[in-house]
Amino acid sequence: MELTLTELEQAINHWRQQRPSTGEEHALSAEVNTLAKIYALMIFHHRSSLPLNELKEETRHLIEDWRNGVSR
Repeated sequence: MELTLTELEQAINHWRQQRPSTGEEHALSAEVNTLAKIYALMIFHHRSSLPLNELKEETRHLIEDWRNGVSR
């Protein structure tokens, strides 16, 4: 199964709402930070999608949790 850049943007926004930035420095939550790293790499490597099996388990869980929430 593929994850598109658009889907990743939606997942990041979902997790930003679930776990907003904190502190005076507005630090990203661990969930958003994890997904933002993938987003940055996709942009850097000019990828519009990637197979989910290329992601670490932690990242796949975040995507799966987002997808399950969207389908409710």
